[in-house]
Amino acid sequence: MIFDRVKRFLLVLEGAERDGPMAFSPGQAVTGRVVLELAAPARLGALSLRAMGAACVHWTESRSAGSSTAYTQSYSDQVEFLNHRDTLLAPPDNGEVTVLQAGRHEFPFTFQLPETLATSFEGKHGSVRYWVKAKLHRPWATVKKVKKEFTVIEPIDINTPALLAPQAGAKEKLARAWYCNRGQVSVTAKIDRKGYTPGEVIPIFAEIDNCTSRAVVPKAAIIQTQTFVARGTKKQKKSVVTSMVGDSIAAGKREVWHGRALKIPPVGPSILQCRIIQVEYSLKVCVDIPGTSKLLLELPLVIGTIPLHPFGSRTSSVSSQYSVNLDWLSSIPEQPEAPPEYSAVVSSSDAEQSLAPPCRSELGSVLEGPFFAYIQEFRFRPPPLYSEVDPNPASDHIRPRCMTC
Repeated sequence: MIFDRVKRFLLVLEGAERDGPMAFSPGQAVTGRVVLELAAPARLGALSLRAMGAACVHWTESRSAGSSTAYTQSYSDQVEFLNHRDTLLAPPDNGEVTVLQAGRHEFPFTFQLPETLATSFEGKHGSVRYWVKAKLHRPWATVKKVKKEFTVIEPIDINTPALLAPQAGAKEKLARAWYCNRGQVSVTAKIDRKGYTPGEVIPIFAEIDNCTSRAVVPKAAIIQTQTFVARGTKKQKKSVVTSMVGDSIAAGKREVWHGRALKIPPVGPSILQCRIIQVEYSLKVCVDIPGTSKLLLELPLVIGTIPLHPFGSRTSSVSSQYSVNLDWLSSIPEQPEAPPEYSAVVSSSDAEQSLAPPCRSELGSVLEGPFFAYIQEFRFRPPPLYSEVDPNPASDHIRPRCMTC
């Protein structure tokens, strides 16, 4: 051909920026369009669309079979998450081609993402990628292709009982030099919860006892561990996300951290459900001991995407575990009314029954374990605050009652 009749051929995702990828969640619908601009009338065969998503791992290791023989062993594996095909422009049934006039033509498309997907990831020995590709078939011409990548983020809600549980640990180590005991170093550390989101600050509570004859230096760091699995073999890569150095602890002294702050930088969330790629985090508190190896204490972390609930960890834990509907909070009146009398709400016949705890058969399978209080709407004003001064003092002419009578 003397000139290409296809002036422009591109793929656009709804809401995506011009150069940056767009983020989607599992189960969400992906909508977009294929734009085709023709400089002159053109004969087209078909326009096909394919959406793909997969996790891939690959690395090589050198092996030695003797003094003069060496070979390279390759490891690779792949897990497919998404494979969607669609035809946006099909050729006529009579076998002819479709003729489109000059100008701009748009072909919309939409498809549903599966409910379970791994977060997009780029690592040294593997990746998790998602993309959409369109192909334009033309008679007596090369196939035109256009590809658009997009990001998938698996939601991880840290408002769950497992991720709201405190993490704690303790370790100790003997400092030796030339087979001589120089004393013992011990560390105890605790953090408020297991789950955090990027940008949050982790308060570290720790005690470091230095019973040696030399000064030691405590440190804390967030470690990212990438694990790649292929053919039953694992390959790991560890990196320091952020770190901090504490003050030097003199011989025979103790250092206490009362919530030493360690901020989480912008990092990708944990990947825990993929068979061949895992991304895990941990908080390591270590003590540099001169003349011997470091004392390491590791606490597990999970980097999530849904931050801590504003009502606090206790409310968040209960609401996430039992799926409590909190939509009624939006209907709270701005000016609460006065509470009614008890007799107006509960009759005398129901008073005795209402004070008894509910039976397990009445609760069903919704609540297990201890009883939970029933929360009603905040329609009534709270009772007055307690005061040391009696708001209704007794009159002077009233004779005080004798307590011995």
